[in-house]
Amino acid sequence: MEFKKVVLLGGGVLGTQIALMSAYTGHDTTIWLRSEGSIGRAEPKIEYFKKEILKALGESKSLIGNPLGGYLYPKALIRDWNGMTAEKIDELHAEVEKNMNEKLHLELDAEKALKDADIVIEAMTEDPKQKIELYEKFRDLFDEKTILCTNSSTLLPSTFAEYTGRPEKYMALHFANEIWRYNTAECMGHEGTDPAVYDDVVRFAEEINMEPIKLHKEQPGYVLNSLLVPLLDAGSALWAKGVADPETIDKAWRLATGAPAGPFKIMDVVGLKTVYAIVSMKEDAKDPDSLNHKILTMIGEKVEKGELGVASGKGFYTYDE
Repeated sequence: MEFKKVVLLGGGVLGTQIALMSAYTGHDTTIWLRSEGSIGRAEPKIEYFKKEILKALGESKSLIGNPLGGYLYPKALIRDWNGMTAEKIDELHAEVEKNMNEKLHLELDAEKALKDADIVIEAMTEDPKQKIELYEKFRDLFDEKTILCTNSSTLLPSTFAEYTGRPEKYMALHFANEIWRYNTAECMGHEGTDPAVYDDVVRFAEEINMEPIKLHKEQPGYVLNSLLVPLLDAGSALWAKGVADPETIDKAWRLATGAPAGPFKIMDVVGLKTVYAIVSMKEDAKDPDSLNHKILTMIGEKVEKGELGVASGKGFYTYDE
């Protein structure tokens, strides 16, 4: 492994998943959190996603002997399907469970968390002001070697590069939700990113069993969200206008396209706090007469009730623990 110490800034839905996959693949991994309260909120997410990862690994046994097993196996969890047996999966299960238990750490002390880090991935809320404050606060704590990435879903790295103190070692590395199933890692630099650093980040993505999606230039929303966000916006608009309820909208999309999930199930996976933050940045979100303001209000009501999506057990749908 080239990257021996990995640090996540933030323990939200994606931050915990990235950290777990980093530990899963044997990397010493630390999640930096702001407060004891943040630890209390992060720990249930870690346990939930750890359980889901191990469940998916165990379920892969059913693919042994299946002619399509080589296409369907969870590629983020098993590096090589050739010659795979139930016994080998059991051995891997024991190894990676140990990794996730022993190689993942939570830390409140930023200086201690960042010391000797090979790569730091910022996975904070989609709030430009908060990101800038964080970068300016931590810029003098990074080691010279440290590569800094943002997992921002919508914001461009060029927006923040000057605030990091290391623009040549800064870029975006964006993951999809349920990364143990959908193992993409979108790699997007800005004009000042050192090409060698870009290549290093691509290698890191491969080290944690991701499939690097290499962007040649900056694009708001990368590849994935450039395709996905219009779907979520269209579903939200139908709901806010009263055209149909979320379950019906999702059903129409699933049945007509064969997709496993509709826009509201996807929003539950993303997390409604993140969805709320993204909608709040739309130009007309503060205009009480706009449709986006209505959407923001309706999602905000769910957030206020603690209905945050899959991670909280309830969003647009209710989920078993």
